[in-house]
Amino acid sequence: DAVTDAAVDGGAAADVGAPDGPYAQSVVAYNPGTGAGFGQEKMPHVVFGGPQGRGASAGSLDVVSLGCGGSIVLGLGARSLKDGPGPDLVVYENPFSTWLELGEVAVSEDGQTWLTWPCAKDDKANGYPGCAGVTPVLANADNGIDPLDPSQAGGDTFDLATLGLKRANFVRITDLKTQDCVAPTAGFDLDAIALLHE
Repeated sequence: DAVTDAAVDGGAAADVGAPDGPYAQSVVAYNPGTGAGFGQEKMPHVVFGGPQGRGASAGSLDVVSLGCGGSIVLGLGARSLKDGPGPDLVVYENPFSTWLELGEVAVSEDGQTWLTWPCAKDDKANGYPGCAGVTPVLANADNGIDPLDPSQAGGDTFDLATLGLKRANFVRITDLKTQDCVAPTAGFDLDAIALLHE
C-alpha cells in the first residue's frame, strides 16, 4: 500500500541499535490500528533480537501490539531471508491457551511488491494454517532453548518456496482482528522474527 511503500523508501536507515543475529534489523513502518499502544514506548528495540516466550500458558510482555488492523514492516538490513530446505522464517507472537490474535505475513524484495502467505483465519479446526500468532513461544534468553529451532522454540514458520521466492529483504505483519479492539493490547502482539536461512 502507499503508506507502507513510502515508509519503506524513507526508512531504510532506521537500524541504529539493532542487534547482530538473524533477526529484524529495523522497523521500516509501523501503522498502529485501533486499540494499539502496548510496547510502543520500547520501539523499535522491543521487536529486535530473539523471542522472549513465556510458554504455553502465559504470553510474553516483550511485545508491541499492532492494534486491530494494524501493521508493521521489518527490514533485514544487510541480511536477506533466503529460501532453504524447509521453513525459512519464524514469527513469534504471544499466544497462550485458547487466546489467539492472528496475523497475516507478507514478504518483499524491494519494499514495493509484496507476496502474502494465505492465512486461513476462519479455519480453527485445522489450526489456522498459514497464519501467525497460533503457536505458543517457548524460547527466551534465559532458558537455553534455541530460538532458531522451531520444533523446540515454538512460533509460526513460513517457507519462501510456497510463494515462489528465492529471497526477501522486508517482512510485513498485519493484524487480522476486527472486533474487541480494547486499548492498549488489541491485535497481534509481535515479539520477534527469526531468519532460518540467510
